[in-house]
Amino acid sequence: MIISRAPLRVTLGGGGTDLPSYYEKFGGFLIAAAIDRYVYITLHETFVPELIVKYSELERVGEAASLKHPIIREAFQMLDISGHSLELTSMADIPAGTGLGSSGSFTIALLKTLHAHKKNLVHPSELAAQACEIEIGRLKEPIGKQDQYIAAYGGITCFKFTESGEVEAWPLKLSQETRDNLEDNLLLFFTGYSRSASAILKEQDRKSRSDDRSMIENLHFVKDLGLQSQAALERGDLPEFARLMDVHWQRKKQRSGGMSNPRINEWYDMAMANGALGGKLIGAGGGGFLMFYAEEKTRLRHSMTRNAGLQEARFRFDFEGAKLVIS
Repeated sequence: MIISRAPLRVTLGGGGTDLPSYYEKFGGFLIAAAIDRYVYITLHETFVPELIVKYSELERVGEAASLKHPIIREAFQMLDISGHSLELTSMADIPAGTGLGSSGSFTIALLKTLHAHKKNLVHPSELAAQACEIEIGRLKEPIGKQDQYIAAYGGITCFKFTESGEVEAWPLKLSQETRDNLEDNLLLFFTGYSRSASAILKEQDRKSRSDDRSMIENLHFVKDLGLQSQAALERGDLPEFARLMDVHWQRKKQRSGGMSNPRINEWYDMAMANGALGGKLIGAGGGGFLMFYAEEKTRLRHSMTRNAGLQEARFRFDFEGAKLVIS
């Protein structure tokens, strides 16, 4: 049996500038952090000739090309695996559609598993590029590249997306004290809303491709905030990083009418009045997780869990990236 896992992620700055419709014209930059919540893929050989695939549905097919699940189908075809006499299962610590990059993590864990099945050694950059080729190149999803790359690399990582499509990655230069304080003081709360990232990002993608002035200026601003966030974190100024998160969120809401809703805005304001120094909705928007930086964590937790009724998802950073658990 082979078991692989890939981490989910939170974005610390510059989110949205990793879509091809933007970075192919202007270049993109963001900071992402992998967390210890994972997508798992298991694969083992069976004694039946068909391919059995278990996710939210169950598929039994003669060969991978007949699968309904588009990502699994394309991954098998990319690696030239027929699927005969194999059983594949996916599991996740947190459900899809909650803004933590689960689709990218799923694709990375899947490819990691299939490469292990073929006895291939693959560098994280190649693994991420293959995942992007499946989701963006073959399936034409209007999404960015950060989820695939941070799931492959792990850590707290800076990514530069060049106009030519190349991706440069390097670890954020944090002191141990800053990293520990950042990890301790970032809190995630589930809003109860799930949504499709593609549906939210289609509007950004369309406006970027049509050179919509307000969208381009918004993304320029957000990219600059990402660079400012990098500087604040590397000098250990966490209150400034939190302030920049708040500025980012206020500007991010202007991208789409579906980015937030009155209840999310109410919860955000409640958090800011009860110990949060800054925060934002993680992911494309419309639902998922609210993330806050707070030095008064007990007060904020009490407000969000007891008064607002939100569920907290505690986490630590992951510095391993995609890995084989059993092979």
